[in-house]
Amino acid sequence: MNPRVQSVIPEKGYRLRLTFTNGEKGIYDCSHLLDLGVFTELRDPGYFRQARAAHGTVVWPHEQDICPDTLYEDASREQAPASLPHAGPARATSR
Repeated sequence: MNPRVQSVIPEKGYRLRLTFTNGEKGIYDCSHLLDLGVFTELRDPGYFRQARAAHGTVVWPHEQDICPDTLYEDASREQAPASLPHAGPARATSR
């Protein structure tokens, strides 16, 4: 079983910024759904912004949802920032 959606932030361009239960983060582009049946309502930017995480997936008020496996498998992953090299402990100097 794939990780589930822990949190979602709707963004411009019909994109969802997702955080999954395994800590991975990604972006899912919903624009290809906007001409499909119940998803046409998502064209309204105000309605699209009402997306929320529930039951491991993303849902909207009028019961639209997206399969959590689809969200995980099709989201483009965000790269974690490269960690800075550790310089070691700071040293105190006296003058």
